[in-house]
Formats: sequence, C-alpha cells, structure tokens
Amino acid sequence: MLKGLYTAYTGMVHEQHRMDTLTNNLANSATVGFKKEGSTSQSFNDVLAYKIKDTTAPANLPKKLGIMNLGVKIGENYTDYSQGAFRETGESYDLAIGGDGFFAIEFTNKAGETSTKYTRDGNFTLTQEGYLTTQEGDYVLSTTGARIRLNTALPSDIDAGGRIYQNNQLVATIQVTDFADYNYLEHYGENYYEPIEGATIQAADVKIYQGYLEQSNVETVQEMVNMIAVSRQYEANQKLIQTYDSSLEIAVSQLGRV
Repeated sequence: MLKGLYTAYTGMVHEQHRMDTLTNNLANSATVGFKKEGSTSQSFNDVLAYKIKDTTAPANLPKKLGIMNLGVKIGENYTDYSQGAFRETGESYDLAIGGDGFFAIEFTNKAGETSTKYTRDGNFTLTQEGYLTTQEGDYVLSTTGARIRLNTALPSDIDAGGRIYQNNQLVATIQVTDFADYNYLEHYGENYYEPIEGATIQAADVKIYQGYLEQSNVETVQEMVNMIAVSRQYEANQKLIQTYDSSLEIAVSQLGRV
C-alpha cells in the first residue's frame, strides 16, 4: 500500500474530527455557560516513541514499530474555559459567575443515583415547593451541601458573595466551587462537568451577578471561518487520494502491458 494514501486518509479522518468539534461548538453557541472545545493532532514524529504501548488502535492491541505508517493521529480534545459575555435578564434567579468557578448541582441520573455535578449555567428557577433548581429540575446546593429552599411568597436578593436574603434575613449561601487544574474535569453532558481522579478543589474567588446569564464563549464567525479552513484541507487530502488513484490506474492498465 502506498504511504501517501494512508497519510491522506488519516488527514481526512482528522479533519472530520475537527469538523465534528466545530459543529458541536456552533450548535451550542446559544447555550448558557457553554465552553467551546478544540481538537489537537499528533504527527508521526510525536507518536513514534509511544506507539509500542498504544492501545487506541482497533482491538486495543499495541502495534510494533515495524508496521507503523506515516500520517496524523487524532489527539485529545481540550476545553476553553474563558469567561463568556454577560446578558442582562432581570430575572431574580438568573445568576452569572464573574471569575473562575462552578455552581454545585445535585444531579440524579435515570437510575436514581445522586451525585454532585458542576456547571456555569446559572439559569435557575424556583419550584412550587420553594427549591432552587436548574431548568431540568436538579437541585442547586448551598455551601453546607444541602438543597436551597426559599419562601416562594417573598422576593429574593442575592449579593456578590452568593448569599440569599429574604425579608432581610440570610436564608442560604450558594455554593461556588473551583478546581486547581481544569484538566481534571471532564464533560458529563447536559452542560455539566464532573471531576475525575486527581482533581483538587480550591476556594473560588468570584462574584455572583443576580439578573444576568453568562453566554457561551463560542465566537460564531471564528468557528465558521475554521469550518471553511477544515473543509479546504479535507478536500486537499481527498484530491491527493484521487491523484494516487489515477496513478495506480495508469500503472495497472498501461504499464502492465509493457
């Protein structure tokens, strides 16, 4: 098999992966608190020394160096945690975090298992029972780790420290959690993040803004420009394969007659 065919093929696979990442960013450009993702790649030289222990190939079997081919390998995706712009809503339970940190949410999965997830989405609401929840019905947690319950008949004032006052009385303080290294956070889905082994919780130095929502940090125009660039690179690899195909056809149909 010609090395160039494999090189062009891996390039097309990588560009498809990049396109998937970009389209996911665009699809969530209007999602409150969404953080855009990016993709990385590794060249032949980068992975040469690690290939012996590489189990990402089909069947999870390491390959010997003798059967390596040139090309590009899809690397890890990363998340851009930079803060998005704030949009004023005027709603009492719309909250935005100024600085680094996440709201702590009591999440219950379909199996009924409860765990703590983290989000930048502060589009909260108050249930008929007075519990502060997300739009999906998951409970917002206080600094004590308890669900926040308010009096639905009274207005709520939330200061920059996340303290909730009703009738000039402190009712609860919203928990905002930060992590020392965001590399130990992974996407869970539903705009949530969860820490993995090695994650270290630290105090969050933030301000809470009542009546505001943090928008996605996706720049739509930039993402569309990137999509055009990816499309062009995909087409370039595709044309390379077509060129090899034409050369092979000549070799088989014409040179074979000599």
